[in-house]
Amino acid sequence: MRAVIQRVARARVTIDDRVLGAIGRGLLILLGIAADDAEADAQWLLDKLLDLRIFDNEDGKFDRSLRDMNGELLVVSQFTLYGDTRHGRRPSFTAAARPEHAMPLYERFVASARARDVRVATGEFGAHMQVELINDGPVTLTLDSRTR
Repeated sequence: MRAVIQRVARARVTIDDRVLGAIGRGLLILLGIAADDAEADAQWLLDKLLDLRIFDNEDGKFDRSLRDMNGELLVVSQFTLYGDTRHGRRPSFTAAARPEHAMPLYERFVASARARDVRVATGEFGAHMQVELINDGPVTLTLDSRTR
């Protein structure tokens, strides 16, 4: 499972000018799910990102987590994180999970975050969305459950 994590002042996702999800200060998570990902990948990734110390303390140092800041999550499915561009000009997405495998993992990831008292907004799985954000910092990181 892969995530692009962006620390944001605010973010929102829309479809045809209809806001599906919006957050204030927190993290925008672009979440990619591989064909062989399992529940353990989702739980590891969620544990890591909720406690990742990427918010400033009073001295301006990265020392606070999303939980410490009582921040919010905007989770957007992003199968293109598994795009393979090594050959030709058109990316291959064969490493990405098929929707029937990815959607339940995505939904469990979101439900698990909510169960930990985190405010979570989402996009619409599999839809063509517009994502807007004000990147705070800018701070952008990646996590991959394969590297744990």
